[in-house]
Amino acid sequence: MTRPLLILPVDGPHASEPLDVMALLRQALTASGPALMPVSDMVVEAGSPALFVPRRVAVVIETSGSTDVPKRVMLGTDALLASAAASADTLGGPGQWLLALPTHYIAGVQVLVRSIVAETIPVVMPPGHFDAQRFMALAETMSEPLRYTSLVPVQLSRLLAATDGDSRLLAVLRRFTAILIGGQAIRPELSAHAEQLGVRVVRTYGSSETCGGCVYNGLPIGNTQVRVRDGQLEMSGSVLAEGYLADPERTADRFIDDHLVRWYRTGDLGEVNSDTGEVRVLGRADNVIISGGEKVSLDAVERVVRSLSGFSEAVVVAADDAEWGQVPVVIVAGPHEVCEASEARSEAGMRDAVVSSLGRAARPARVVLVPAIPLLPSGKPDRRALAARL
Repeated sequence: MTRPLLILPVDGPHASEPLDVMALLRQALTASGPALMPVSDMVVEAGSPALFVPRRVAVVIETSGSTDVPKRVMLGTDALLASAAASADTLGGPGQWLLALPTHYIAGVQVLVRSIVAETIPVVMPPGHFDAQRFMALAETMSEPLRYTSLVPVQLSRLLAATDGDSRLLAVLRRFTAILIGGQAIRPELSAHAEQLGVRVVRTYGSSETCGGCVYNGLPIGNTQVRVRDGQLEMSGSVLAEGYLADPERTADRFIDDHLVRWYRTGDLGEVNSDTGEVRVLGRADNVIISGGEKVSLDAVERVVRSLSGFSEAVVVAADDAEWGQVPVVIVAGPHEVCEASEARSEAGMRDAVVSSLGRAARPARVVLVPAIPLLPSGKPDRRALAARL
């Protein structure tokens, strides 16, 4: 059996308000209304056929990753509710949420799902530039004893920076039971800064295919299981998506059955500690190049580069090279603040640090300056746009 899919614009001049989206989402979860596909901008050509999904599907999330082509991920009611229950159980119970992310991303949708399950009304930040003072004012209106929000690292960074000299904002941040951080890796110094200030940050790992974060601070939540096959992380559990809309080939490639257990192949390289079960993500499997006949993870190069003063916001992409095939290239925004007197901050020092940690093949070929790092709506660097500039 199937049900209709409502494509719902949640950004732009004809956008639906988040609380209106929440009402439609409630109907989608109870099967009393159509399934929802929230999108940032809806363009429907005349004569386009109506879309239908399996009846158990409640939400379709259209992804636009920094390196991959877009996908339409079908999420079932049971998976969304299982994710919300596992999150509440891990965090300490259901509570009130502050929505600071777009509702066409899984993290934004999950704030609404968790609010429905908790029977609370989320506080909603208006769209546009993320402002720490506006966040503080809205957070101060929250009334439930347990309070949560879900942010990307750049939003957390702005909030922590704004606490300097602002005890009121710091008190607001400390009042949150947990601040979930996902969407991309959080820099260790940012986590350390939050801990130093007494702000409880929970690092999350997951994707639209797992209803968002299903690993909190390195440990799987609910009945999620994580394993490594051929160096790649795979996940199983109640939170898995049904597959990709109108794309059975990709569904079969990413969702596999192994001895009657369904697993999702994440596309991420990683490790799982056999003693503690802690998951460590090493980078994207599709963000690996062959340089001089050797495999080089651009994510690994980026981690080393970002650990150095003057390169904390750098992005590493691949460029073609006549001699090596492909090489890493470091991209930084604005004036290149490199102090030649300090080897650790010089380009030569950066290259030496990469070679020392990862080997000669990983040595960045050059540093490229750009006015600003282009970002996806999720806050991640737009690597495809950056690579196109080389």
